[in-house]
Amino acid sequence: MLRHAVQRLMLAVPVMFGVLLVGFLLMQVVPTDPAIVRAGPNASAEVIAQIRTDLGLDEPLYVQFALYLWRLAQGDLGVSIINNVPVSGELASTIGPTLELMVASLIWSIPLGIAMGTVGAYLRGSLIDRIVMAFSVAGVSVPVFFLGLVLIWFVGFQWQWLPFTGREGPIWTWQGLRAVILPAITLGGVFVGPVARMTRTAVLDVLGADHVRTARAKGLSERLVVTRHALRNAMVPVVTLIGLQIGFLLGGAVVTETVFSWPGVGRLAVGAILSSDFPMAQGTIIVLSMGFILVNLTVDLLYGVLDPRVRAS
Repeated sequence: MLRHAVQRLMLAVPVMFGVLLVGFLLMQVVPTDPAIVRAGPNASAEVIAQIRTDLGLDEPLYVQFALYLWRLAQGDLGVSIINNVPVSGELASTIGPTLELMVASLIWSIPLGIAMGTVGAYLRGSLIDRIVMAFSVAGVSVPVFFLGLVLIWFVGFQWQWLPFTGREGPIWTWQGLRAVILPAITLGGVFVGPVARMTRTAVLDVLGADHVRTARAKGLSERLVVTRHALRNAMVPVVTLIGLQIGFLLGGAVVTETVFSWPGVGRLAVGAILSSDFPMAQGTIIVLSMGFILVNLTVDLLYGVLDPRVRAS
């Protein structure tokens, strides 16, 4: 297991390097000069040239990238060219709300998706199974921003049941819990469908296996057969999908945070890109990419725990 973990960690290193390189190059093709953004529209050419020198923008691209990596190795993410504050400080204040939103969306969406898929597989061909499949397709098809706007209009604006803008405190407080409900439903809504479909497919495959027929022949109840023998053995592909979907959930968090004005990393990234704050945008790209890589690394390790054949490979 340790060797498997080390191998996965080593594979994550070139992936992260590629992310840093692509993120750096993307900032270079944006038709905006960071020196002009820092100096302001009325600055003289001499002031802009001095700022370019101070920021190292007059160096060749490979030198700029090398200096960028060197600063990252020292834990320096740079300084915002808009607010003139350390990028690391801004990121530290926004990671917490993003994690709260993701945890709140996963707490309800994963159990619901697994339960829906299991019931649909057990009642294959029934009306409930068709309802589960229809709900799954709808969850995959509906865009995040559309679902968020619908919830805002009806639940927040028309009925005024829940707040729909901003964060009103930590998730463990009553006000904070009420504020996170609509964003969590929006973000988790796109998660339920894929999990339900994968669970249904995996459970159907396992229900026809020999060990399940043996368990039924021993006289075990259907509840034990499905939960202990079928669902447990069907969790390997489901866990894999959950890990991949959590990674993609980071992209959905960007849209959700923007729609609900949630003060997370995603909203910070959108604001940084729109204002051409390159250091801040690069910092958010690093955080979101590291989150994606760490999630997939965790799934790889869990896959090895659930399936010993992976560890042996």
